Amino acid sequence: MSGDNDLFEFLLRMGDNTLVLGHRVSEWCGHSPVLEEDIALANVALDLIGQTRMWLDFAGDVEGKGRDADALAYRRDVWDFRNALLVERPNGNFGETLMRQFLFDAWHHAMLSRLAESGDDRIAAIAAKAVKEAAYHLERSADLVVRLGDGTSESHEKMQDALDDYWPYTGELFAADSVDEVLIARGIVPELDTVRSEWDQTVNRILTDATLNIPDGSFQHKGGKTGTHTEHLGHILTEMQFLQRAYPDASW
Repeated sequence: MSGDNDLFEFLLRMGDNTLVLGHRVSEWCGHSPVLEEDIALANVALDLIGQTRMWLDFAGDVEGKGRDADALAYRRDVWDFRNALLVERPNGNFGETLMRQFLFDAWHHAMLSRLAESGDDRIAAIAAKAVKEAAYHLERSADLVVRLGDGTSESHEKMQDALDDYWPYTGELFAADSVDEVLIARGIVPELDTVRSEWDQTVNRILTDATLNIPDGSFQHKGGKTGTHTEHLGHILTEMQFLQRAYPDASW
């Protein structure tokens, strides 16, 4: 399996999504509107970083160049990251963070549910563990989206604005390229149209309950899966990678 570039790319996509979003969510630690949310968001971030280690350790094994999860997280440049643009977007206000989380969680849970049946045993094992955490993440973010969307006029307006802002970034999650096509043919990853169908059902149901209008228009923002990112990722990596860049191989 060593040197399997398509599998390596896919594992980076899964790991980079959780790494970057985990870092974004962790930025709320000590800044959330209420203590309960502060603790909840910190736990979500920890779950995502834990999943990152599993995906990136596997990616390092597949690559076969001696890089582990730490090396892949802290010693790659921005153009080597494969996360979707959605997860690198700034936190914004609390409603924006929750909307970004919900749209990702709906995809993440659907994807992991199918990856748990992957023809690759290690992917199936990682997904079977991670999907339990993703189910909690989705339940939590969906509940809050409904409560705020169907809340006061101010909270409704903020959630609608957040949905309008993030909606164009969601299509990238379902845009298949040559990496996906190869791994789909090998029975390693699911058809993205199937994942999209489940995502549509979940998102439509929750947004209806939240009294929010699904935006018209196309899913126009993409590029993260192939290494073309917004300026926001560079700022994330500047902070996240500083210690390892400044003091390579430092130990406590």
